Amino acid sequence: MSRLILASASPRRRELLRQVGLEFEIMESNCKEEMGSLSPKETVVGLSAQKAENVWGRLSHREDAVVIGADTVVAFKDRILGKPEDRETACAMLRMLAGNTHLVYTGVTLCYGKESCKSHSFYEMTRVSVYPMSEEEILDYVDSGEPMDKAGAYGIQGRFAAYIKGIQGDYNNVVGLPIGRLCQELKELKV
Repeated sequence: MSRLILASASPRRRELLRQVGLEFEIMESNCKEEMGSLSPKETVVGLSAQKAENVWGRLSHREDAVVIGADTVVAFKDRILGKPEDRETACAMLRMLAGNTHLVYTGVTLCYGKESCKSHSFYEMTRVSVYPMSEEEILDYVDSGEPMDKAGAYGIQGRFAAYIKGIQGDYNNVVGLPIGRLCQELKELKV
């Protein structure tokens, strides 16, 4: 079996890989994440490829390694909502999402090969509907600190679950990695 390397320090992605019994190493990507003004799906695929290629390029023994790069964004009306920079940005994002439906995209790139990097990329999209939230609820959630390291300023697997009206698509995609699809892609590639 190939050596599996996750190009991310995300505790949520680690947990999803462990949940399905995959053994893996962590080697965080150190590339600068910039994609300009691309669409959400182009952004996540591009960033996941940058991360996977960055880590693959740092490996000395590549014969049996598969590097997994992933990136997740929240998009509302085609506007990408990344990780909030501060409390005010987090509040503004949550005001946008409250009472509305938005999209969550995760791009995944697998890098593998012996002498040169072969790569395979895909993305998943999930629709998430959020209940209306009062200003007090938004402030209370932001003050919990939970939204500060998460795209769109929320974690569906945490306290924000109280405001999720429904989802259409893969729940794990919203957490940060479409684990079922990833396993199927790995099986198909036979790596």
